[in-house]
Amino acid sequence: MDERTAGLSPALFCCDVGPFRQPTFYFVWRCFPIANTGHQTNEDIRDREVRLISESGEQLGIMSSQEALRLAEERSLDLVKISPSAVPPVCKLMDYGKFRFEQTKREKEARKNQRVVEIKEIRMSPGIDVNDFNVKLRNAQKFLAEGNRCKITVRFRGREMAHTNIGQDLLVKFAQECGEIAVMDKSPKLEGRHMSIFLSPKPAKDTKK
Repeated sequence: MDERTAGLSPALFCCDVGPFRQPTFYFVWRCFPIANTGHQTNEDIRDREVRLISESGEQLGIMSSQEALRLAEERSLDLVKISPSAVPPVCKLMDYGKFRFEQTKREKEARKNQRVVEIKEIRMSPGIDVNDFNVKLRNAQKFLAEGNRCKITVRFRGREMAHTNIGQDLLVKFAQECGEIAVMDKSPKLEGRHMSIFLSPKPAKDTKK
């Protein structure tokens, strides 16, 4: 064995050379790559000394990495470096396969519970009637209750641009009607022929109050 074969696992293969000859056996060295999991483990830990923690969290003291690895082998566990920047580095005894499985499971659950906040737009005209106003108000309140932000927009046509104050009053009224569950991020702003506001859901504790 030389430096090229150090640390590799031997595999026994058989070569069938025909019915009238004895089969020939030979060794082939093979290496299985280990995925980068973000932790140094077992033989990859080559620090002179480490501070070791048991699988139950007990401080086992400072010892050589070889001694720590021997303890891990005795307990059928892995030696995992959990704090590489410490002096000396901190290692822990654990079932690393189980640890990675549980970590992946937690990350999957966290992604599953993440919610993407959407911006829902409600459009109105300055001359909107009461019934349509109330319908759009209920839609906005539903969106806000689901945790989404709302953009409320009033569009001015033709001569309506001379009475933008009507649209501003309409937007302020809309925000006030949603005041129990939402806050207005900014005052009404006119951009071209559109005037808008943004409503964001109140935090749960504020809503309860």
